[in-house]
Amino acid sequence: MQLGSLRLTILDRYMLAELSGPFGFGLTAFTLIFAATEILNIGKLVSSDHAPLWAALLIFFWTLPGYVVLVIPMALLMGTLLAIQRLSSDSEITALKAAGVTFSRIVGPLLAVGIVMSFVTFFLQERVVPYADDQVTEIENTVINQGSAFSRDLTVSAPLPGGGRQVTLATAYEPHSRALLNVTLVQYDSANRPRQIIFAERAEFTANRWVLQNSSVYRFNPDGTTLAEPRIAQQQVEIGENPTDLVKRISNNDPENMSRRQIADVIRSGQLTENELRKYISTYQEKLARPFACFVFILIAIPFGLRPIRGGGSASLGFGLSLGIVFVYYIVMTICSFFAEAFLPLAAFWAWVPNLLFTAIGLSRLRRAAQV
Repeated sequence: MQLGSLRLTILDRYMLAELSGPFGFGLTAFTLIFAATEILNIGKLVSSDHAPLWAALLIFFWTLPGYVVLVIPMALLMGTLLAIQRLSSDSEITALKAAGVTFSRIVGPLLAVGIVMSFVTFFLQERVVPYADDQVTEIENTVINQGSAFSRDLTVSAPLPGGGRQVTLATAYEPHSRALLNVTLVQYDSANRPRQIIFAERAEFTANRWVLQNSSVYRFNPDGTTLAEPRIAQQQVEIGENPTDLVKRISNNDPENMSRRQIADVIRSGQLTENELRKYISTYQEKLARPFACFVFILIAIPFGLRPIRGGGSASLGFGLSLGIVFVYYIVMTICSFFAEAFLPLAAFWAWVPNLLFTAIGLSRLRRAAQV
């Protein structure tokens, strides 16, 4: 393939220009709709929780990437509907066909946008949104809550070199110092017999290591005797998770706020209950499928946009039709998410069912539209 073949033609640029305006309008409109609830939360943080205004505004700013990832497919759906409706109502598509341009060539640039935006959305979901959510958690815990980030006691189980495991328990977490409070570590041998218990006032995370402060160690020998070291100023331990993962898992317990890599790390840690494991695995698979709704929505919007409109009102009709399609799509996605959690071996399949179903509908209608 020569480089020149990748250049945009006049038709490509024209179709992209037709899409850009309605897409920008849809992106702004849908984002404002979702962000309206967050504006109410800002007022609550300032008035009820006495949070500084700058902190509340920062939280609002860092929540926007999550909303943008959610509304990009919706905006592309609405933008494609409005663009195709205008071209169809002004008979421009008919004129292009009369000039010998095939229908697939006309809509090809829009479908290409859908593929590109799917990967853009995936990048935002995996890189930008988790970072933004970390900033929200940091502001809430250090500026607003100024206390423990945990809603329940921490328990971490991690394997030990040479066999056995270590169970770590803590009652609180200090976000500003990244320290666990009232820490108990119980080490078991390969036969699940306790061989050592460590009590510490705090465990601080520095230089990628946990350091116990003012700890007491009790070792259990095979002959039944106990060796005690009542006071050790500092000692390094391996707990099995870093502070960021701990806060996400214990305070939020919501894989929707994590990247797929972070979800996979939590799954491998072995800290999840059976119900939590089902939720994490299904979300892990869904996060790969969801961004490709950008392509699916454009595919299904093209034949719907070709329908004739009488009496004007194309923008309002396009907005309403977009909401209807999105509503049906997310109902199907919710049902499939339930099946994914119920049948974990098929979680990857159920994650892609909404896209496959709507792609089939879109291709069927697109084929009929091309024959008209």
